[in-house]
Amino acid sequence: MFFDTKGFQFTSYLESSWMCIKQEFDKIKQEKLRDWPEKNIYNQNWKTFTLYALKNKNEGNCLLCPQTTQLIEKIPNMVSAGFSCLSPGTHIYPHVGFSGYSDLNLRCHLGLIIPDKCAIRVGNQTQMWQPGKCLIFDELVEHEAWNLGRTNRVILLIDFGRENNSNIRFKISNEASILQDIM
Repeated sequence: MFFDTKGFQFTSYLESSWMCIKQEFDKIKQEKLRDWPEKNIYNQNWKTFTLYALKNKNEGNCLLCPQTTQLIEKIPNMVSAGFSCLSPGTHIYPHVGFSGYSDLNLRCHLGLIIPDKCAIRVGNQTQMWQPGKCLIFDELVEHEAWNLGRTNRVILLIDFGRENNSNIRFKISNEASILQDIM
C-alpha cells in the first residue's frame, strides 16, 4: 500500500532538495557503505550508509552529509534514515517489516539514482522510483524490490512515526535489533 505523498509536508522539501542530497551521496566513498545485515532477504549486493538508526545519530556519517542531515532532522518523528544502494541484479525478496517497529512507522524512499528496470512492489501495487520523487509505504504489507538495470539504484530511505507521536516507544524484537547493526 502506497500513500499519497501530498499528505506528508516533508516530502515537498525533500523533493525540492533532491539534487543536493544526491550530490552529498556522490561524495561518499564506496568503502564507507555497509552491507544490509539481513543477508537472507536479498540475493547479492545491498549496501547502506546510515545517518540515523532508531533515533541514534551516526555523527561521523552525518558530518559527511550536513545538508541531508539538516533536511531529515526536520521530518516529524524521524526514526531512521540513510542511503540505500542496490547493485544491478539485486533482488530484495518479499518480506514484511519488524513487529514492534514497522507497526509504529512508515517508510519513505526518495529516488536519487534510478536506472531503468528498477521497481518496488508493496502488496499488489508495483511502482518504479523516479529521481527526485518520494514514495511512502507501509512496511507491514509484504514488499520486495529489484534492480534489473545496469547501474546502481540509490535512494534516501527514511522511517518516521505513523501518527505524529513524539513519544514513540519501541518494543525491539531480536529482528529489529538488526537495525542497530547498520550503524
